[in-house]
Amino acid sequence: MLHYTEKSSHRLLIWLLLLLAFTQTACDKDDENEPPTITTIRAYLASPADSVLSRVGPGAWIVIQGSGFKSTKQVFFDGIQATFNPALLADRNLVVQIPEGIPFATVPTDQMNSIRVVTEGGETTFQFPIQAPPPVITAASNEFAYPGETITLSGTYLYLIDKITFPGNVNATEFTATDDGTTVRVKVPANVRQGGSIMVKTQFGTAISPFGFNSPTGMLLNFDDVGSNLWGSTVTNSTTLYPGGHGNYASMVQDLVPANNWDWFNGKRAINSPPGEWVPASELGQPAGNYALKFEIFVKEPWSTGALLVTPSDAWVYIARYEPWKTTPNFKTTGWMTVTLPLSTFKLKDPTLGDGNGKAAVTVRDIIGSTDEFVRMMFVNDTATPLAKLDLAIDNIRVVKIK
Repeated sequence: MLHYTEKSSHRLLIWLLLLLAFTQTACDKDDENEPPTITTIRAYLASPADSVLSRVGPGAWIVIQGSGFKSTKQVFFDGIQATFNPALLADRNLVVQIPEGIPFATVPTDQMNSIRVVTEGGETTFQFPIQAPPPVITAASNEFAYPGETITLSGTYLYLIDKITFPGNVNATEFTATDDGTTVRVKVPANVRQGGSIMVKTQFGTAISPFGFNSPTGMLLNFDDVGSNLWGSTVTNSTTLYPGGHGNYASMVQDLVPANNWDWFNGKRAINSPPGEWVPASELGQPAGNYALKFEIFVKEPWSTGALLVTPSDAWVYIARYEPWKTTPNFKTTGWMTVTLPLSTFKLKDPTLGDGNGKAAVTVRDIIGSTDEFVRMMFVNDTATPLAKLDLAIDNIRVVKIK
């Protein structure tokens, strides 16, 4: 009799477990048909303190907490659909990355600061601050533009701009930013008279340019009152040949540059200055990428082959190659533009690939043996294709810290 009772109890236990499992499955299916709810937004990687978030920004990984997420089909941030890994779904947690490219400037008002989750059971919208990081300025198309000229500032998160301020605390009155927040075109105010940084203030923060606008910092040769062109290219101040120039500048003009031609020393295709301080002595040990050689250039005729070689020494050890036609075929400009060559782009000669194509400099000292060095620029055509016409001008050669 006891044996019979034990068997019956065992069967009853199995039956109860099966019934519980069936009930749980039915409940889960019922839950999947219920609209989702959102209660909390947490950081994907918990911080030492509380990981509950009060705001989020583009690119961040977050955990949406609530219920009903197992059958999630779509997730939107400010109306922009995000991608997510279904393997990271659970009924009460949804792991997702906020899209990087939210166009904050064009997000409709009714979708701003919204998180929308769509499941098989319905959808829900949760109001939550979604903000771009503070803006960042990385470059200007022309660091020596005159008042009234329009330049392009490049960077990131240049959304919803409140104001752009030039040196002397002069605010611009005309500017237009792109929807992706990477550039803004701005007209230089009429009363800008001094050099310094440019400030961009957005609804999400303030950026200060890491470069100087109309700044003489690090100037080695401006063909006016700093340095001199000892020999080589023609120095002129014509406002007709290359409009927008600042005083004197050097021009390189030649009707035909033959293939495999190194005749830069003929007086038309070279700039040669006396020694000047590239960096302070205390900075010689800095990584080469912390400094850059900059200059303004105006290219009137299509540049389709050949290279502008830059070196600080007659020994031609470390050389930088400026070849914009490799990324922009038949390169030319509509005015003056700023060129930035990080010192890390100065390279040794490669036995096969030629000048400036070997091992890159590691420190500033690799490039310049002492603080005072020359400026040597030469246009050569080391390709098998001739250049129909060379016509360009260069000004404001300088070395500045960029990091």
